[in-house]
Amino acid sequence: MQEFTLERTIAAPYDEAVAQVRAALAEAGFGVLTEIDMKATLKAKIGVDIAPRVILGACRPALAHQALEADPRIATMLPCNVVVSAEREGSRVEVFDPAAMTSFSTSSAIAEVAAEARDRLTQMLARLTGQED
Repeated sequence: MQEFTLERTIAAPYDEAVAQVRAALAEAGFGVLTEIDMKATLKAKIGVDIAPRVILGACRPALAHQALEADPRIATMLPCNVVVSAEREGSRVEVFDPAAMTSFSTSSAIAEVAAEARDRLTQMLARLTGQED
């Protein structure tokens, strides 16, 4: 099976990790358009308790526009989901890998957008773990 996420584990506790991810996304040029608190949602809707987990819908408008111009169907994959989950020791950060978009569209423009978005998000994850160049 093809991998479709980029991920890192960071030492920060959940609430701190969410704040760090928001800041790192902003540094990478992404805004957060949506936020889904999975713990609260699943508790309210079906009475299930899970560890804290949030889905942040991240967007870099210029890249989104380029992708939509190249293939309007890409809208089904926007915004880029970034998930922060509480772990026993620290927090896990997972990002939808924009490179996966290229398996759904043959447009060279989509490949270019995906490569730039992937580069920015990979750098964002590296910053979170202090592994940046």
